[in-house]
This record gives sequence, structure tokens and C-alpha cells, in this order.
Amino acid sequence: MKPLDPRLLRHARSARRYIALTTGFGMASAGLVVAQAVLISGAIAPVVDGTAGWAHAAPLIGWFVAVAAARVLVTTLQESLAHRAAVDVVAELRAGVLDHAVALGPRGLSEPSELVTLVTRGLDDLEPYFVRYLPQLLLAATLTPATVAVIAGHDLGSAAIVAVTIPLIPVFMWLIGVLTQRFATDKLAAMQRLGAQLLDLLAGLTTLKALGRERGPGRRVRALGQAYTRTTMSTLKVAFLSGAVLEFLASIAVALVAVTIGMRLVYGDVDLTTGLTVLMLAPEAYRPIREVGTQFHNSADGLAAAEQAFAVLERPLPPTGDRPAPAFGGLVLQDVAVEAPGRDVLAPAGLCADVRPGRVTALVGPSGGGKTTTAMVALGLLRPTSGRVLVIPAETPVHLPPTAQFPPTAEFPTLDTVPDGAVDLAEVDPASWHAQVTWVPQRPVLTPGTLAEAVLGGPGTVGAREEAAAAASGLDEVLAALPEGWDTPIGHGGAGLSLGQRQRVALTRALLDPAPLVVLDEPSAHLDADSEQRVLDVVTALRDSGRAVLVIAHRPRLVSLADEVVEVHAAPLPDRQPAPVGGGEA
Repeated sequence: MKPLDPRLLRHARSARRYIALTTGFGMASAGLVVAQAVLISGAIAPVVDGTAGWAHAAPLIGWFVAVAAARVLVTTLQESLAHRAAVDVVAELRAGVLDHAVALGPRGLSEPSELVTLVTRGLDDLEPYFVRYLPQLLLAATLTPATVAVIAGHDLGSAAIVAVTIPLIPVFMWLIGVLTQRFATDKLAAMQRLGAQLLDLLAGLTTLKALGRERGPGRRVRALGQAYTRTTMSTLKVAFLSGAVLEFLASIAVALVAVTIGMRLVYGDVDLTTGLTVLMLAPEAYRPIREVGTQFHNSADGLAAAEQAFAVLERPLPPTGDRPAPAFGGLVLQDVAVEAPGRDVLAPAGLCADVRPGRVTALVGPSGGGKTTTAMVALGLLRPTSGRVLVIPAETPVHLPPTAQFPPTAEFPTLDTVPDGAVDLAEVDPASWHAQVTWVPQRPVLTPGTLAEAVLGGPGTVGAREEAAAAASGLDEVLAALPEGWDTPIGHGGAGLSLGQRQRVALTRALLDPAPLVVLDEPSAHLDADSEQRVLDVVTALRDSGRAVLVIAHRPRLVSLADEVVEVHAAPLPDRQPAPVGGGEA
């Protein structure tokens, strides 16, 4: 990432105002620093020379006090603004990365767990960049040239020394910065690996504990923690060494100016006022650049995180339609195939099905065949590699064969035959389509709040309709076992409820949601026979209410309930078919 990357201004608009104000503060600070040096030399030099007394110095000292107070005020305001800007920019980047990741779809990111680390701990490291590094960078662009210009106005020889030695600091800063950036990138990668491992362990901790293997991954976590410690210490080591190098270079450069001024004062080639002014301004010319180098190391972790954030934000979004979704009257999948990531197969391959109101369509097949992918395609979260998904408007009659499976036949709509009024899902605005769909995953994720808020989707009052839905899904049994009933608090992701209880909450919401299409991912998984019967009752109730139900099913009882059963299978990519045995012409 560049010292002031234009992408930061493009993706975090709140940074623009901060940079403009910080530039103004930097220019004000540059003027105040120069004014301090001129006032001090103007007050002290005549007294030392014996050409003036207290009457001459007193007004200048008063002005110096006022300038010093103004400089303190400017620094305080700039620091306060920097903290607020850092919070705003990090929040804006975090929201932008999350929104973009959601828009990329379920397969837009290869490592979702690394995204979690990036938007939490990673982007928080940007605060030192805004609070320390960026102000010093802007000071280097304002204070250093202003100081050199004032020195040149007083003594060209000293200005020449400063102008020649200043470039040495950026050169060494660049050499050290390249090494520091590599260590910072390694540190972030180590932190992401550690975070991903911990997230995976926490997600499967219940299973590991049930199998008596909860202590097994400890060695791996310990090794990742040690790797993170090593990369952190390497970064700190380079930071301390580089700070010493920059201080040494700046001290040598200031010493050259001081020795030159001292010798010229002895021989009378320069007056004391000029000498004092130059001596006080020379360190100020080097200080911003030196601080930039020092603060770069403190902000390197944040810069590495920002680089990854920009990589996510600049990833092209999949194309989306802009047509409003018609009122749902059915969904037809025509010869749908989706290329599986990291595998040379299509999963599903050549899938044909129709989902109609008042009917249950079950997707069955072996693991890896593409059942979940088919659900993602129906939800509009994935686009098929080939084939089409058509939305049938409610007022359009569709006459399809009521067979158990749907091979492409003359009666079934093919790619060359489209039902009247059908709209390709690829042309539909995702938001308008999602408003007509209810999605119940196998592992529902609930937002923190009360049980009533989880069912209602927000604050509200539980009435007879909600009680009836809870009774239908079996949630009433869960409520009876909870002392606080509907007011029971639940944590992030549904913490406080078992997986089966979270499924009942999700099914209750599906019953209450008026969306005409309901997509269920194995809703009876992990349930006993009694609980499974409750799920079957919910699916039956959804069908009887005239809603279309698309369900991923494995259990025989759920499959037998379906009106249509669609076999989902995978197939090799067309250009990678296995060679025939004994191929060749006779």
C-alpha cells in the first residue's frame, strides 16, 4: 500500500475530510514552528550580544507563549480528530468489505474465515496509521519544505546541507520499510491462520468433546500461536533497529549544520540571531520525516490489512439483473449445471425441475452431487454455468408433466421453449427476489436478542398467530422448558439454544413469513423421530397453505412426503471426460 493510497479515499469517504483538515493543521503547525524559532532567536540573541535588554525581549516572549499555546491547541485538535476519523474510516471499510463479500456470493471468497479475522482484528490496526503515521506524513509534506525555505532565507549554506542530507532518510526508510512490510504481511497471515483454526475448533467443539478429542488440536493451536509470536517479535525488532538508524542519520545531519554554524559564528561570518534560528529550525526539518519512518512500523499491520481489504473490495461482483421479480407462480430449472470449485466436475449436471405452489419438491442424491448448490441457484445466490432458472409469474398457467423426475422431454420446457411470461432469474433484481423467498439452512444462525425477536425478526408482540406457528413447529415445547418463555435471551448465532431448538425457531419463522417460496436444507437432520414428525407437519402445513417448498432431503420419511423427487448428480466437465477404454479405431 502506498503512503497515501488513493483507494483509501475512494473506499472510505470519511477519510477525505480528515485528510483535508489534517493538511490544514499541518500547515498551521509549520507556521507556528517557524514562528517559535524566529521569536526565540529574536528575543535571546540581542540580549546575549548586549544590544538589547528585557524591554526588547518581553514582548517577544509573550508572543512566544501565545504561539506555543496555539501549537498545543492545534496538536490536541489534530489528535482528537485523528481518533474519531480512525473509528469512522475503520467502520466504513469494515462495512464495505462485509457488504462486498455478501454481494460476491457464497463462492466469492476462497477463505471466508480469513475475512472474519480481517474485518475484526485486522482493520483495527489501521488506527495507528490515522493517529500517528498520516499526520506525520502530511507534516513532512508541509513543515519540512517550509522549514528549509526559511533556513534558506537566513543562510543558504545551512539550507544546502539540509537539502543534501534530507534525501538520505527517505532512502533508508524505503529500504527498511520493504523489510517491515514483509514482516507485517507475515504477521497478518499468521494471525489469520490462528483465527481460522480457532473458529473451526469453536464451531466443532461440541463434536470434539463428544468424541473425547477436545484436547487433540491443542498442539496445532499452540504451534500457530508461537508462529504469530515469532512474526510479531520480528516486526518489533526491525522497528526498533530502524528507529535507531533514522535517529542516527538525523543526528549526524543536524550535527553537520551545528558544526558549520559554530565555526562561522567564531569567525564572524554569521550573526547570532541567524545562527540560533538555523540551529532551532534544522531539527524541525528532519523531525517529520524521521517520525514518518518511526510511525510507519506502528502502522504497518494496518496497512497490510487495508491492502487485503482493498483486494476484496476491488474483486469484480457477479452480474445481477435489475428487473423487479414478478409475483411468484413457479420456478423452472432448465438443464442447470454448475461447475464445482476446485473440482473438475459439474455439480449439479443437467438438472431439470419445476417448483410449483402447493407442492413439495425434494432434492435427493449423494453427497457432493450439488443439492446445496441447487438451493443456492434457486435462491439467486449462484448463477448456473449453463442452463437457466425461470421465474413463472403467478398469473401464468404452466402445464408440466407431474412425473417423479424430470429428464428433458418434449413436454418439459427446454432451453428452446420458455413458458409464456417467464422471466430469467439472472435478469431479476436480487432484493426483489429474496423478498419472495424464505431460506431455512441446516444450521440456522440467529441474531442476539430475545426468542420472540428471533421469531418475529425484530421487536414485536407475540400473538395468537405466533403461538399457533410455535405449536405447529414444536417450539411450544421449547418455550415450556424455558423459565422466561418468549423473553428468553439468546446470544450471537443462537447461543443458549441447541441446534434442534434453533431449527424449530427457523421453522416457526418460515411458517410466519408470507414468502411464497420456501427453501429448506435437510430440516429433519439431527432430530429424533418425534421431532422429525414435527418437521414433516411443518412442511405439510407450508404446502397446504399454497406455498412452494423446495427441500434438500436425505431421510426416507421426508422424501416420501414430497410430491416431486428430483435426483441431483454430478458429472465430469465436458472437456475432461475420461478416455474410453481400449479407444481407437479398429
